[in-house]
Amino acid sequence: MRLKTALSIAGSDSSGGAGIQADLKTMTCNGVFAMSAITALTAQNTTGVTGIYEVSPDFLGQQIDAVFTDIYPDAVKIGMVSSAPLIHVIAQRLADYDAPNIVVDPVMVATSGAKLLADDAIETLCTELLPLATVATPNLAEAEILSDQTIESEADMRSAAETIGRRYHCAVLCKGGHKVGGADDLLWTPQGIRWYRGERIDNPNTHGTGCTLSSAIAANLAKGLALEEAIGQAKEYLTGALKAMLDLGHGSGPLDHGYQLQNLTRI
Repeated sequence: MRLKTALSIAGSDSSGGAGIQADLKTMTCNGVFAMSAITALTAQNTTGVTGIYEVSPDFLGQQIDAVFTDIYPDAVKIGMVSSAPLIHVIAQRLADYDAPNIVVDPVMVATSGAKLLADDAIETLCTELLPLATVATPNLAEAEILSDQTIESEADMRSAAETIGRRYHCAVLCKGGHKVGGADDLLWTPQGIRWYRGERIDNPNTHGTGCTLSSAIAANLAKGLALEEAIGQAKEYLTGALKAMLDLGHGSGPLDHGYQLQNLTRI
């Protein structure tokens, strides 16, 4: 049987906790061959980002072409893309190659609440990329932007997810937070809703949780799992990575993506 494959289109995190590095580790640990197209280089660690070097749209297109024309991916995960021209290239290439199982993690708002994307980039994300998505995975702040609604309750989560899904014709996994539901996430599809009740884990090291969840979903879709099961298994993997209580760095540290390999990695 051919090993299934998945492509991550995202930025590089030099500290290894998020971005491309987290995606590749997550995909590998979830049983698929992982590939990448890098949108930007960053100088960052657990305490913050000190520099960003964005690739050109042409070079990003070349990376995507190189992957699709040789090892065609069974799923694609898109993380943070910081400009409208880059988003346009991604959407154009994915449409041209008829890419399957597209997971869009619409990284738009920092933990501090600061908006990470310019308005034109958000518009391009919404008009060109989200309509191609199998599932979008916004957190509460991002879901508020995409739905033009305030979210303060589980009913609000449901309303916002449905608004996003019907507006952009994709399934929506609205991720809960301390504001609503803790670790409880809501999946909306045209067929209905499903709650994923998660375990709240007292771990301050959460760098890369969004990247990890969306990459695990993509890996599971690549293996042929139905969306609901792909999300459920991804949530279990993320919970395990948090429960491992890895403690690295001086800020909000990374997860233990290889926690299932601990007999090999722990001495």
